[in-house]
Amino acid sequence: MHQEPDFIQNLRQEFGDGWRWIERCIVLAYAVAAGLCVVGFTMIAEAAFSWFMRIYHWQGGWAVLLWTPCLTAGIVWATRRWAPGAAGSGIPQVMAAQETSLNDQQRSRFVSLWLSVSKISLAGLGFLAGLSIGREGPSVQVAAGVMHHAKRWFGPRSGITSHALLVAGGAAGIAAAFNAPLAGVVFAIEELSRKLESRASGLIIAAIVLAGLMGVSFFGNLSYFGRIQVPGLGWDALLPGICVALSCGVLGGLFAKLMAASLTGAPERLNRLRARFPIRFAAGGGLLIAVIGLATSGATFGAGSEEVKHMLAGQAEMPTLYVTLKFIATWLSAWVGVPGGIFAPSLSIGAGVGHNVSLLMGSDIAPALIAMGMAAFLAAVTQAPLTAFIIVMEMVDGHSMVLSLMAAAMLASLVSRMIARPLYETLANYMLSQVQGSTPSKEEEPGQKSLPSP
Repeated sequence: MHQEPDFIQNLRQEFGDGWRWIERCIVLAYAVAAGLCVVGFTMIAEAAFSWFMRIYHWQGGWAVLLWTPCLTAGIVWATRRWAPGAAGSGIPQVMAAQETSLNDQQRSRFVSLWLSVSKISLAGLGFLAGLSIGREGPSVQVAAGVMHHAKRWFGPRSGITSHALLVAGGAAGIAAAFNAPLAGVVFAIEELSRKLESRASGLIIAAIVLAGLMGVSFFGNLSYFGRIQVPGLGWDALLPGICVALSCGVLGGLFAKLMAASLTGAPERLNRLRARFPIRFAAGGGLLIAVIGLATSGATFGAGSEEVKHMLAGQAEMPTLYVTLKFIATWLSAWVGVPGGIFAPSLSIGAGVGHNVSLLMGSDIAPALIAMGMAAFLAAVTQAPLTAFIIVMEMVDGHSMVLSLMAAAMLASLVSRMIARPLYETLANYMLSQVQGSTPSKEEEPGQKSLPSP
């Protein structure tokens, strides 16, 4: 028989341990710092992309044929030289850093304050180059690096572990980047941790809320894409909705499979060329991205958030092959090895699928299909359907579409699992095998040892 809790005794124990409260305050202070870093990163990314658009609109846009490949090559050179662990999304690095067998030196190759600063700077340059990247995945690594720095303040007997700090930081990054604290909590459970430690779960959630509050304080308590107007969904929406979910499931699965093959060093001819001439390969990829951007009148440059807003508002005149070309531009941006995420580009690709289905089937529920496409494609790429549909629900204030978004995300994720392995888990395992297989010596400088581009 379990005894009833003794309120007075528990209160004395809770407030009698002063060091526990100091630890909690330290964690919450770092959560505020992590949120502010993500806010700063957001401002830098938006300013950088606005500068790129000025370059694009100058003299007919032809300058990007030189600007984008040169800057892309420079970003890849700087990344490989000084911060190889900053390449790619950042989510696989945070997942890999949770491996308990890593020592501090190995873990610092995935998350650290230096990598957080490098990620912000190099990803900002990626937006300045007009690459098809997002800032949400990098925000996970940025916030995790800041939060993990708090570990140095805790002793070996502390109840706050490295695992808890990494989960809290990564989820806080999602919450602050998307202005979606609920998505941050679900992301922590579904993608980063698979579970939450019971004794640390309350502190983790508090850290996520505080980081999200930093974003709200600067950008307002507004939905990322505003509030969409969705008419009542009837049985006539079933067929278009299924078409969107299935299409996104297949495309997202193929995207995840292609990304995994490209970034895990599969022994193909182009990957051998990339390994031998990484800077030239980056310049070539940047040139192709610039050509695609010019062919689509600039629609494929950047994360694609503005295009999504126009589609939701019914004001979009998207190129016929927008989905295909955005797919290719996003893949190339990741493959060349620049720091940048795929969350926001995936949302724009999924929105394009929903937009196309609404045009083909003559549906008057285009905003609903676009939102379903966003949730479905993101779920197919990440194979994290709960996170995907909650992110989209919070971004479009689509609480009236909970069941539709959930069904689309679940169906697309199921189809994707038949095509590809989980992308982030695959990349994290590959990175772990590379790091554990060759540990650098103490004399070796951090920037000299290359990591695979996740």
